[in-house]
Amino acid sequence: MKMKTALLIVNPCDDEEDNMAMLCCHSEKGEMFLMSRYPDEDELEITLDGEPSTLDGVKVTLSATLLKIEIAATDADVLNGDDVLEITFNPDMVEMAEVEETLQNILKGTGTYISQL
Repeated sequence: MKMKTALLIVNPCDDEEDNMAMLCCHSEKGEMFLMSRYPDEDELEITLDGEPSTLDGVKVTLSATLLKIEIAATDADVLNGDDVLEITFNPDMVEMAEVEETLQNILKGTGTYISQL
């Protein structure tokens, strides 16, 4: 599955939401993707235009213009039948250090983060 967005909205530690880390974006087609995790939870949550799903073992690769999210094939229903979501974004619209910190907080101990920056 592929999405294109101008802006990744990130918060590495939202103190108003019990220190939840979250990454969100809206595609040019109006789709919404949200990935979040509370620091005391063992799983992260992914929402794609609907009900949230809890997952572990998620692999995320970040490059200068692409965020690639890979999930287990058995969880493909979370991404409308796909086990990979590629989000293309405009790097001029985001603070990459904050995106990295957010992804590290979300994936720590429950997934894999790979930086290609």
